[in-house]
Amino acid sequence: MSQENVEIVRAAFEAWNAGRMDAVKELYDPDATSQPPKGWPESEPAVGREAVSDFTDAGDRVAVRYNWHGVGHGPELNMAFTCVCTVCKGKIFRVEFFWDHAEALETLGLAE
Repeated sequence: MSQENVEIVRAAFEAWNAGRMDAVKELYDPDATSQPPKGWPESEPAVGREAVSDFTDAGDRVAVRYNWHGVGHGPELNMAFTCVCTVCKGKIFRVEFFWDHAEALETLGLAE
């Protein structure tokens, strides 16, 4: 079951990178929540499918470490962080973001 969860989260990232936002939304539970990392300007979690638009397997959760690069409008943006996705009944139910990869792994009971 956990490899299936990895594939669900991987599919969400692939759809996001391809700009297929409808496909991303379909992989999220309708009541999904997204918790930003400490220090993020918006500190409250986003709730609902409309708002939450290396893979490490941890049972019903999957940690993903990635770099976010943005260019276009305004200054160039480069951020590195880890998100921990909780999968329930084949849908991403919760996403938590961490600046520190080791801290994200600690929440999963794993060590870096």
